[in-house]
Amino acid sequence: MGLAHTLQREWGRILERPFYLVVMFAVPLFASLFMATIFGNGRLENIPIGVVDEDFSATTRSITRAIDAAPSLSIAEYYTSTSDALAAMRAKKIYAYVVFPHNFEADLLANRGPTIAYYFHYALMSVGGQVEAALENLLTEIAVEPVVMTATALGLSTDTIQALVAPIMADSMAMFNPTLNYSAYLSFPLLMVMLQIVVMLATAYAVGVEIKSGTAVRWLVGANGNILTAVVGKLLPYTIAFSAAAIGSVAWFYGGPDGLPHGEGSLWLLALWSVLLVVSSQALGLFIFGLFPALGLIISIVSMVGSLGATLCGVTFPIRSLYPAFQSLATLLPIRHFTTLSQNILYGNYGTEWVWPDVVAMMIVCALPIVVLPRLRKAIISRRYEKIS
Repeated sequence: MGLAHTLQREWGRILERPFYLVVMFAVPLFASLFMATIFGNGRLENIPIGVVDEDFSATTRSITRAIDAAPSLSIAEYYTSTSDALAAMRAKKIYAYVVFPHNFEADLLANRGPTIAYYFHYALMSVGGQVEAALENLLTEIAVEPVVMTATALGLSTDTIQALVAPIMADSMAMFNPTLNYSAYLSFPLLMVMLQIVVMLATAYAVGVEIKSGTAVRWLVGANGNILTAVVGKLLPYTIAFSAAAIGSVAWFYGGPDGLPHGEGSLWLLALWSVLLVVSSQALGLFIFGLFPALGLIISIVSMVGSLGATLCGVTFPIRSLYPAFQSLATLLPIRHFTTLSQNILYGNYGTEWVWPDVVAMMIVCALPIVVLPRLRKAIISRRYEKIS
């Protein structure tokens, strides 16, 4: 009886039901494979764009070839009108189009300052931002070529031409992700968001199915009537399985020679924070379930709360730019604090003393179930929630 009996009972339930094995092992493995491959090589390449050439001159054809040669762009189609190009962009056949106006070459040779217009799909910000940057850089270089050619013909030196064309030079450097690899800053955090959702759902389901199926009293009796022993014994197998998945993900993404780039922080410490994320996610799922131990309702609530981590973890949108109420909500989610801890290791490595509040916050979340355990025990004994769907 007690903890050993509860552990043995739960392992038996897991082995008898393939669903549990799928959730504990197959789902984390699939999530890791999915997030490791979804971004390809980590950069957007050959984004399809269109061209509306109303001039049909040698100059526009030369510029078109230069655009098509850019690594991130690929001319997918030529259109006879801007309305056709706009329709194609709305249908997402292309994500941008460039317009060369009538008499472009003639205006260029006559120094009348012709304009090359380009339009891009910015509702999809990642693609739109990439297209905008590529076209802006490319067309800026093309725009100064006539000036360079004229200055060279006048006998000006290269340094003088450089000073005339670009009097101020910008030296930019992408910190912590110099290759601008999407996967480097999205794959692992989003994987851990998915893991948090799975952990919370598995926790709520493992406890809730006992009440739903009418076996909760036997579960509690097997733990000598101690609700803490019952909960620890039931959830410990899942803690072990999901912690192993989290540690394996750290090794997969960052441990090998072909792993994602990261700073000089300790990967062992990152693995420790990953285990803390698993335990705190279990605690949060159990806390939510303990408030109202009805499986059908709580599964929906847990799914919603877990899914908020994709936005509130701070990877896809800066937390400080959210409304204050949502900033406060973000502090309640373990994934938000894990993101801060992992970024400290992977990017900044500026010392644990700066992130100890996040560790404390996750530990507080781990202690939350203590508040609802008496209520959960009472719900088990009363059996009042067994028939609630």
